[in-house]
Amino acid sequence: MRISELESRTGLGRHALRFYEREGLLVGVQRGENNYRDYPESAARDAALLQQLQSLGFSLQEIRQVLDAMRAKSIDCAKGARLMADKRTAIEAQIANLRKVSKVLLREQQRLQERAAQHGLPRA
Repeated sequence: MRISELESRTGLGRHALRFYEREGLLVGVQRGENNYRDYPESAARDAALLQQLQSLGFSLQEIRQVLDAMRAKSIDCAKGARLMADKRTAIEAQIANLRKVSKVLLREQQRLQERAAQHGLPRA
C-alpha cells in the first residue's frame, strides 16, 4: 500500500511513518521502480501497536524490542515478561497518581459548586 493509504488507516502522518521506518519499527517496506514506498499489510498493524505502546509510555527502544520479539521465530520469554512487568508497575503508579489528582479536582469542583449555589448560580 502507498503511504497515503497507510496514513488514512493509521491516523499517522507521513513524516511519522517515515521516521518509524528509519528507526526500524516499520519493516518490509519496498521501493517500486518509481521509487515510491510500498508498505506491507503488516505495517498498518505494527503502526497501530506502536501508537498504543507509545501512548502507554513505552520508549522507542522498548517498542522495538516488543516488535522484534513478535516478528522473531523464537523469543526470550523471561526477558519479555520482565519488560511487561516493569511497564505494568510504571502504569500502575501512573494510575495511582491520576486517582490522587482526580480526588483533588473533585474536592475543588464540589467547593466551587457549593459557592455557586450560595450565590444562587446554577450548577455546572
